[in-house]
Amino acid sequence: MQKHTVKQLKQALLTTGNTFDYATKTATLAVSISDHRHRAQVTFIREVTFNQAWTRVEQLLAQTPQTDWVRIESVQSSQRLSRANFEERLSQTFRMNYWRYGVSFDAGFETALLEMEINGQAMFRPGKDHRIGKNRSHMWVDYERLTPYLKQRQTSLSIDPSQTEYVWVFTTAGIFTDGSQIWQLSAKEDCSKGIRILTNPQAEIKNAIDTGENFLINQIKADGKFIYGYYPARQRVLANYNVVRHFSSLYALLEAIPFTGRTADLAKVKLAIQWGLDHATVTIGDAMFINDNGELKLGGQALLMLTLSKYQTLTGDTTFAPVLQKVFKGVPAFQEASGKLNHVLNPDLSLKAAYRIIYYEGEIAFGLSRMYELTKDPAVMALVKRILDYMVAHDYGKYHDHWISYAINEALQVFPDNRDYMALGLKNVFIHLRFIEERDTTYPTLLELVDAAVKMTDLVKASGNEDLLAPYDLIRLRQVLQQRAEYEVTSGLFLPELAMYFYHPQKFIGGFYARHDNFRTRIDDCEHFLSGLVNYYNYTYHKE
Repeated sequence: MQKHTVKQLKQALLTTGNTFDYATKTATLAVSISDHRHRAQVTFIREVTFNQAWTRVEQLLAQTPQTDWVRIESVQSSQRLSRANFEERLSQTFRMNYWRYGVSFDAGFETALLEMEINGQAMFRPGKDHRIGKNRSHMWVDYERLTPYLKQRQTSLSIDPSQTEYVWVFTTAGIFTDGSQIWQLSAKEDCSKGIRILTNPQAEIKNAIDTGENFLINQIKADGKFIYGYYPARQRVLANYNVVRHFSSLYALLEAIPFTGRTADLAKVKLAIQWGLDHATVTIGDAMFINDNGELKLGGQALLMLTLSKYQTLTGDTTFAPVLQKVFKGVPAFQEASGKLNHVLNPDLSLKAAYRIIYYEGEIAFGLSRMYELTKDPAVMALVKRILDYMVAHDYGKYHDHWISYAINEALQVFPDNRDYMALGLKNVFIHLRFIEERDTTYPTLLELVDAAVKMTDLVKASGNEDLLAPYDLIRLRQVLQQRAEYEVTSGLFLPELAMYFYHPQKFIGGFYARHDNFRTRIDDCEHFLSGLVNYYNYTYHKE
């Protein structure tokens, strides 16, 4: 690494402060280095002065290529806990991977592990009764994974980490460089901890969309089927497949490709559409349905219509126009005489489940609205209106669903003066605003919800119905929009400073993850993040 870069790194680390522990009269630094292809090699350095510790850092960096990813942290605070206290605190952590401290099994930090090392190899495991988002994690240390890792990293161990009387927990502050830029890492006690502080949110969000589209398009295999997802900490590829999310992920790509300008990727999207039609649909009479493992889902009908409409609108290619009409003809099979929509049918069109998930009604209204804008078919408009009127009559605004916001936004393009639809859409977001502000997980559909809500408030203003906005705090809504967008980038995106601790780090750059589910990344995670960020960027920065 170039000497001037090393000098800049030193100055950047010193600005974080607290680089010396007055209690132990030591400075403790942790250096993580990855060549993009392999997990980061982590070295803990402990000396009696910061400068002595930095001299050893310089020796490491002198042998490091300029383009490697380098993360340098100083231990800021530490506390000795009894083993019983440590294990109890670990067990009581509510969400998996929300234990945010480094851990050492000795006072001299020879057996220290960064939080990111722990997460990157799933060294903490959930209790058998843990249910994601429902109860305490009951986390425990998997010493069968941890101890061999330490032995490999340290060459040899003088203690058994599973048998020590005490455990030291610690926090760090640090910096990261990719060789061309240096970022300070956040020390906030939230999901952005240990991730770069955004100094240019517009550029960082643009980069997130660019790398996100690239990651998702690369999950489409040669036959048109996606690699559904990964558990990168455990080097597992997900074996299950949801064909509804196959199509919704393609829709997200169709939103992102015009942004990135990589129009060559449209060929892969078309291939993937055809794979879905060939492998996951069934034709009954003159109607077509998505068949997801023996279930015909209303949401599948919606996402197929939405994707086909978006593809034709974007490309002008009418290849799938006849298919779109067949899919539309299948929608009435889900609807009762009252207007109520059933969610899941059997392949013989008998009812399987009247309700499955609240997303489906909003999805179908959104899909139909987009189809109407493409085809101008009055039968499509009539069906959209019937569904939306049912949603108004049954107070669907109480469900605070992002698809309902999308649907209302689109419906106001078709019915620009309908105050009932406006009132429904406003309630859908504002009763949920505090939850959105305070949510600790990235929860990408919340950004989608607020995206659509902000656009809708502008439509309401422009239509002369501003009196409907009087009960609501529009300024707060805009503030929440920015907060959620930036939080998603720093808390849900595989940036290099996080990816470097997982296997084959470069593979996951641009992927979006669910921290509380072992950093799972699936195509549907990526679709929601991408759609939310694309819509945020385009509206906020007025990208035509």
